[in-house]
Amino acid sequence: MNNFFKKHPFILLLGGLGLLIVFQREAVMPLVTEVIKSDAFLVDSKDQGSQLPISTEMTAIAFNHCNNYIKSELDSDISVTFTNKPIKAWSLGNYQFLINADINIADESGNMATKRYVCRITYDKGDDQEGVLDFDNWTMVGLSGIDEI
Repeated sequence: MNNFFKKHPFILLLGGLGLLIVFQREAVMPLVTEVIKSDAFLVDSKDQGSQLPISTEMTAIAFNHCNNYIKSELDSDISVTFTNKPIKAWSLGNYQFLINADINIADESGNMATKRYVCRITYDKGDDQEGVLDFDNWTMVGLSGIDEI
């Protein structure tokens, strides 16, 4: 038997692969299905996500906080102006927001350039809306599109 597998290692490989597939199908996948059906990852929040861009009071506040964060991170010699409202804003659910907007940047010679940025920000206090205007209650998850400034 030992000589058989030495002469035909491909058969051993196929047998092992077959056993691995059966194990995954019969043991792992039923377990994964049970975890998915459970409430283990359920987040109970009044804020429901949307696949379509929306404009709400919370997205406007998130937009303002993104702009204030950008201002705080820039050097004082860079002049920027922000648009009045974002191009698009999404509520991802559970008070997470994705903001897409433009920023006008003036360089040292006075030339204006428009950059588009994306900001992902989360309101940390959930359904408690009292501290929504305080930036300390928000977490900046990510910012992209204006890395060079």
